[in-house]
Amino acid sequence: MWDRQLPELTRQWRVLRYDLPGHGGAPADPATSVTELADRLLATLDLLGIDRFGYAGCSLGAAVGVRIALARPDRVAALALVSSAARHGTADAWRQRGVIVRANGLGQFSYTVPERWFTDGYRAAQGAIVEWAVQMVRTTDAECYIAACEALAAHDVRDELGRITVPTLVVAGADDPATPPADARVLVAGIPDARLAVVPAASHLTPVEQPAAVGELLVRHFGATWTDSVVASTTAVLQAPPAPPAAEQPAAVPAGRVDPYDEGLLIRREVLGDAHVDRAAAGADAFTGDFEEFITRYAWGEVWARPGLDRRTRSIITLTALTARGHLDELASHTRAALRNGLTPAEIKETLLHTGVYCGLPAANAAFAVAQRVIQEETSVGGPAGDPPQ
Repeated sequence: MWDRQLPELTRQWRVLRYDLPGHGGAPADPATSVTELADRLLATLDLLGIDRFGYAGCSLGAAVGVRIALARPDRVAALALVSSAARHGTADAWRQRGVIVRANGLGQFSYTVPERWFTDGYRAAQGAIVEWAVQMVRTTDAECYIAACEALAAHDVRDELGRITVPTLVVAGADDPATPPADARVLVAGIPDARLAVVPAASHLTPVEQPAAVGELLVRHFGATWTDSVVASTTAVLQAPPAPPAAEQPAAVPAGRVDPYDEGLLIRREVLGDAHVDRAAAGADAFTGDFEEFITRYAWGEVWARPGLDRRTRSIITLTALTARGHLDELASHTRAALRNGLTPAEIKETLLHTGVYCGLPAANAAFAVAQRVIQEETSVGGPAGDPPQ
């Protein structure tokens, strides 16, 4: 969702993003209130040793930011609320949506999402991204989606806005039917230190539909309101934890350099999933353990962690390379990873088609069979988790 803001944000800040429960690669552990989501995030930041940070979020992510700013204003240096509201519609509407999803699942429901999230012109011109949005909703854990509906049903901070004391940017899509500019103006009127930006030709997923405009607004806001050494983020703009003293670092890491293993493990889990990584770790022994550590530290902590390419692009490159070399087991794992990184099945198909031209039809034919099986598994309810990845 925020990939296209990353190049600008990471020029100045370290970016930490998180998925809501059951969304993307996050465990399916439902949280039925915005306060619980905020508490979970704060607990995560505590584990990371991060005290003061800036925060930006969209829709429910923005509601989490509001709750954190209310509960812990000492920790939030700056706040950006995109496609947000003090109260999102009515509680009955959200609970009715939960009833529909519980009865019918997210499959058919997911196809109604684009009309609420994107303008007509964008839907007509950007079919691949619209398909990504459908697949994102479709592959979300249904119980976690229902819990998110419950959280928004109960979220109402209209009487608390005056207690938000941090500099706040409120961004609204001019054509957003879910959280229209009128909702944004309520936020700006209630928050003492807030300013409004209305983005033309944008609906609810403003960061996706108008990425350059939103990216520029975020950079300007955080750059102007918080000039300390910070971490910028799209769901949490976080201060980087201090590097351990050189004497405490592993011997394999040069003095003065932070060991990339921990970041590599985090990225590996985000891309491949906890179950996959846990299975790979459980299968390691005295003979293969060093190799597993090597993969995590250097493949994931060094290369995948580099800021020069976003994860979608890295997934395309990885699928191409694995197809060319005929590594079909790894191709299955990285097809799943590509879907988690935001590639749609249509984009995976185009990647394999393009690869077939330059790497050979037999290789592409085998890759299509693997990718088709994985995509069917991953986009159906209760599909198998797949093989342990590298």
